[in-house]
Amino acid sequence: MIYFDNSATTKPHPDVLISYTEAAQTYFANPSSLHRLGGSAEQLLTACRKQAAQLLHVGENEILFTSGGTEGNNLAIKGTALQKKRFGNHIITTTVEHPSVLETCTELENQGFKVTYVDVDKYGYVTAEKIKAAITDQTILVSVMHVNNELGTIQPIKTIGQMLTEFPHITFHVDHVQGAGKVALDIKKSNIHLCTLSAHKFHGMKGSGILYKAANTRIVAQLSGGGQEQALRSGTENVPGITAMVKALRLAMEELQVHPAKLFELRERLWAGLGKMDDVVLHSPPAGAPHIVNFSVPGLKPEVLVHALGEKEIYVSTKSACSSKNSDASAVLLACGVPDTQAESAIRVSFSYDNTQQEVDYFLQILEKTLKHLKKVMR
Repeated sequence: MIYFDNSATTKPHPDVLISYTEAAQTYFANPSSLHRLGGSAEQLLTACRKQAAQLLHVGENEILFTSGGTEGNNLAIKGTALQKKRFGNHIITTTVEHPSVLETCTELENQGFKVTYVDVDKYGYVTAEKIKAAITDQTILVSVMHVNNELGTIQPIKTIGQMLTEFPHITFHVDHVQGAGKVALDIKKSNIHLCTLSAHKFHGMKGSGILYKAANTRIVAQLSGGGQEQALRSGTENVPGITAMVKALRLAMEELQVHPAKLFELRERLWAGLGKMDDVVLHSPPAGAPHIVNFSVPGLKPEVLVHALGEKEIYVSTKSACSSKNSDASAVLLACGVPDTQAESAIRVSFSYDNTQQEVDYFLQILEKTLKHLKKVMR
């Protein structure tokens, strides 16, 4: 089996599963309980928060545990909008964000907020200049993803963050879900106020995430209840999931340091092979993230190719997993100016550190044979 759909989700690391099981069996008590077992669970939770903060080079009081990327993005964007609505009602984002950002912005528009969706170039890049040009005296929030989940475009987050220091009243949110553990991001030096991570994108368990919130940044809670996570994310903490997530984050960070070129080598090998195929159109930027390659075979329905490869035990995707069952063209590619015929036939290949060059070679071999067969059948 060859699994090339790691941007949708990754396989939990074996050591992460061990950490989850041990935490679930030993630290099963509610960390808010007053008895000894509850205290032990709370101590483990505190240790996880400390390690997460060390890994991200932020303060312990700046780590909020969530259920994942969607909740983190909703809490960051809605929480900021409601906190700062008396100062302004304008939000800036881009046309190529994840649905959990775009749909949240649409919901806020329905509540009277104004949103500017800044255009991108053919590779999905946005510039700090374009963001700055969209700022008004009513702007309260800028939200830009670090790594695009379909194209692998790496946005100039540090440059945007530095530009926003000219506007201290604006909160800067970054969706770091696709970049964590694969593309380095210095949260503090990038002047980021809110930053979202999701465990299952870096070999953790589904249902756990982190929202970094700068100490001096205020947001309004979206869940009411027992007041956990600084009263910003009520609900009994998922201690086993959090333990597993922090373990996964540490392993991913170590992998990035020990094998910094591995994913780039896989990408370059795939890129070169796809470039030799006449029917293939590449969409990802040449200098994009090391783990994502997006391409099209115009005239061929992507789901047909996905299923054909699946019969060979090779697993890829069409677009964002949240949108993959929707047969419409990729909204991200359309926003980049890609023609409909190409945007409707896009395929995404996404790697993890578990993948090998031999898998890339085999994929290219099977892809070429499959395309020849499908073209013959279509004729």
